[in-house]
Amino acid sequence: MLHSPAQRCLDVLELLAEAPEGLALSAVGARLAIPKSATHRFLALLEGRGFVRQDPASQRYMLTFKLPALAFRFIAATGVGDVAQPVLDALAARTGELARLAVVDGDTLTWVAKAQGAPRGLRYDDHAGREVVLHATATGKAWLASLAEERAIAIVERAGQIGRQQPGPRAVTTLAALRRELRATRKRGWGEAVEEGEPGVAAVAAAVRAQRGERAPVVATVSVAGPLARLPAARREALAREAVAAAAELAELWPARAALGDPRAA
Repeated sequence: MLHSPAQRCLDVLELLAEAPEGLALSAVGARLAIPKSATHRFLALLEGRGFVRQDPASQRYMLTFKLPALAFRFIAATGVGDVAQPVLDALAARTGELARLAVVDGDTLTWVAKAQGAPRGLRYDDHAGREVVLHATATGKAWLASLAEERAIAIVERAGQIGRQQPGPRAVTTLAALRRELRATRKRGWGEAVEEGEPGVAAVAAAVRAQRGERAPVVATVSVAGPLARLPAARREALAREAVAAAAELAELWPARAALGDPRAA
């Protein structure tokens, strides 16, 4: 399979994103099956644009903060924080747990805002920028359940995660099991994950629509997550009601994002 230089540069960026301690030139080439000369050329290009730097002591290459800075600029320009942060702050305060917003981005979800409601003691917090594993998270299931079932299954199949990526011990491992989960999610009206995204963590999530009405497209999800020890079944149901209420509030506010210049608000 042939890869363009642009594709290879993106491969390098994705590889280095998983190696905060950096990688030697030879390691980058070996992991991506790229000749040493070409690897050096791609790294030099990325270094020249400020996306990569080489540590003078170890000679390892690592990402700079230019990519996160671009992401933060983009998020600020969409107006997500202006519209959603007060709702997340209130949700976190009411629940005493982590509240998060994920937006639909093509065939995936991206977490873009959060509020921590557990000020002390045992609490759960996420890792910014981590990929949403659709089949193993409450937020992923809440979104997938809003789609036609075959489309949802096709999205998960293309992602190639199910059966290969099992982040928590109770994550589903087959498409048949996922179908059952999505049907239960539709019937319940909210997504749930118990030790699926991570061991010892439970979460609930509700779909946010572009405007009021069940026919409006889902544009985001709002979720509440915390340690399983603090989220037994009865409390998850109560937290789900809070998430559904927050999602309805966000649906009222979402059209305001269009005025802030975000095309995804449409």
